[in-house]
Amino acid sequence: MLRDLSLSIDVGTGSARAALVDGAGAILHIAAREYDQIVPAFGWAEQRPGDWWAGVVHAVRAALAAVENGPERIAAICACGQMHGTVLVDEAGEPTRATVPLWNDKRTIDLVAGFERANAPETYLPLSGNPPTPAWPGFKLAWLRDNDPQAYRKAHAVIMPKDYINLRLTGAIAMDSGDASCSFLMDPGQRTWSQPMIDRLGLDKAKLPPIREPLEILGHVTPEAARETGLRAGTPVLVGGADYPVAVLGSGALRPGLASDVTGTSCILTLIADKPLLDPEICNVATVEGHWGPFVLLETGGDAMRWARRAFHEKSLSYQEIAAKAGEARAGADGLIFMPYLAGERLGAHRNARAQFFGIGAAHGLAELHRAVMEGVAFAAARHLRIMERAAGNRLERVIASGGGAKSPLWLKIKASLYGIPIVVPREAECGVIGCAAMAATATGRYSRIEDAVSAYVKYADEVLPDPAWRETYARMQPLFDRLYAHSQALYDDLDKLTQP
Repeated sequence: MLRDLSLSIDVGTGSARAALVDGAGAILHIAAREYDQIVPAFGWAEQRPGDWWAGVVHAVRAALAAVENGPERIAAICACGQMHGTVLVDEAGEPTRATVPLWNDKRTIDLVAGFERANAPETYLPLSGNPPTPAWPGFKLAWLRDNDPQAYRKAHAVIMPKDYINLRLTGAIAMDSGDASCSFLMDPGQRTWSQPMIDRLGLDKAKLPPIREPLEILGHVTPEAARETGLRAGTPVLVGGADYPVAVLGSGALRPGLASDVTGTSCILTLIADKPLLDPEICNVATVEGHWGPFVLLETGGDAMRWARRAFHEKSLSYQEIAAKAGEARAGADGLIFMPYLAGERLGAHRNARAQFFGIGAAHGLAELHRAVMEGVAFAAARHLRIMERAAGNRLERVIASGGGAKSPLWLKIKASLYGIPIVVPREAECGVIGCAAMAATATGRYSRIEDAVSAYVKYADEVLPDPAWRETYARMQPLFDRLYAHSQALYDDLDKLTQP
């Protein structure tokens, strides 16, 4: 039987998905099963590892059923998954607690604040590659040590969500360099666990699994896993990767000079660089092909449009209708500027930042308000891109856009004009699935280099070029946006005092 397919598994926050991809990078069938988040307290978010596995089993069986001789045709399996979910397993591979704190769980916020008070950035950035944030597993592991000591004590290893699926498939334990790089516990220079960071957080290095590269073969599907999933026993399983860097790879962003803009609810901007950028406002992830992905996250990306739809129209208009209304306004919204910090900021000294309109005049109407919202997200994104570009010392050539925001031609043109470089959109929106498939094809020898696999699998729609007139307008407005950003910082603490009960 010709083994001409790969199986991509995506362990997301909302569902588990499985897709069969052929040798040309075409998705033959994709199946999914949803599961819920558990919210036991305000700011907490958990899931059950058993729900991930049940979702994967359902999705894999559904995908296999849709393709003739599916199990026999799979050359390799590659999984990606949500980052930062901190899974504790015992020596038998069983979870030591029923639920897992997720990436969006904020219960570690006090631990992070205490760490920031006690440690200057220059003392930990070279050892961790990242500024502290409640998302990182290092802080989640410290919280579990303090608040669920029995589960922590019984734990043989701490792994991430996709690692748990790999464990169920193969019986083997490892963590890829991408997930490890965003744990706050990996030395970015050595790509090994950082003993100084482990000591600072008071953790046990023995519980940290081997760090392996995403393209390595982790193991093979066990007979037990084959019975549960319908897969062929002995099918190779890759180490795989975190969903974010795998999706960046699957969008085609894999060399310096390229950047990724993923606008969904938030907006994640990623450069491809030769080394991490050690800055308190920049995070860094190890990329699949061996580079680094310095990135920043705007808490409000597409969520700005969601807010405008609710606040101005009580959800009576579609997003397409709102964008059409914004298109009636001139570039620059006649001098109206929107600061898009509806949910504060992820990093920096003022995480309590707020949104605001600046420059409203009597002539402004809904068209200008909506255009200003779209432009405000783009101004904030451009500010971050410039900071990272200068730090990396590489000029950007193009931006690859994906996520819901990439479906808006107006927003793409605004961003291209603000960034001053072309934007392209992958024809296949399932970038994580394609990234996994390219990794599997490389690991099994179909392609000698991951770059060749991505080149074969990833195609783009037409380039969106900057509009010269818009570009000139935005070039005059960006410095004002930047000054507003800087000057507003002093007011946020005072504003908090006004709204406190």
